Amino acid sequence: MIEIKNLSKNYAIDGQIFKAVDDVSFSVKTGEMVSIVGHSGSGKTTLLSLIGGLTKPDSGQILIDDINIWSMDDAALSKFRNNKISFIYQFASLIPTLTALENIMLPTAFGGRTDDIRGHAEGLISLVGLREKSGAYPSHLSGGQQRRVAIARAFINSPDIILADEPTGDLDEETEDEIIRLFQDMSEKKKVTFLIVTHNKEIAAQSRRQLSMSNGVLSEK
Repeated sequence: MIEIKNLSKNYAIDGQIFKAVDDVSFSVKTGEMVSIVGHSGSGKTTLLSLIGGLTKPDSGQILIDDINIWSMDDAALSKFRNNKISFIYQFASLIPTLTALENIMLPTAFGGRTDDIRGHAEGLISLVGLREKSGAYPSHLSGGQQRRVAIARAFINSPDIILADEPTGDLDEETEDEIIRLFQDMSEKKKVTFLIVTHNKEIAAQSRRQLSMSNGVLSEK
């Protein structure tokens, strides 16, 4: 479970204080798929960054399975994040010198895993429909194909939580539907928790719950 208590993050811009996240409180149950909608600049991406342990809040708490993540030191937080949370960013952010399969396997380099990582990665790249592109480098993949590789990469460490920022932005409608069905399947069968930031109302409508963010303030839709 994710529990957010009175979370705030401010930035100083041209001498003025901008409230990116303003006293936000909410919770997400294990295995729940929740979307957050709102205009650009509303604070959605900042909120994901705070929950994922990438940006430190000015105040408030982020509890994941009753653990206050910002009470950890940097090493413990990095280990926790690598084992528990995966990110799907607004841009694919693939390493250009690694193949598609190697990009999917990359997060395992930081966890000391000894299982069949390659076999798991091959299963994931097949799951997103790109098995024939396993050996291709990012420069030889379309934007949509790169996005699918990034989505497969997010599952390689079998995370409990996926934080996704516009996860289907580069995909055609058919592939978008396939990816959302994959998310729903992982949520229902594997109890993976999804928190999805999106402008796409159709994607939001397929989530179990919708939240709305405006000027740093979060509310139920």
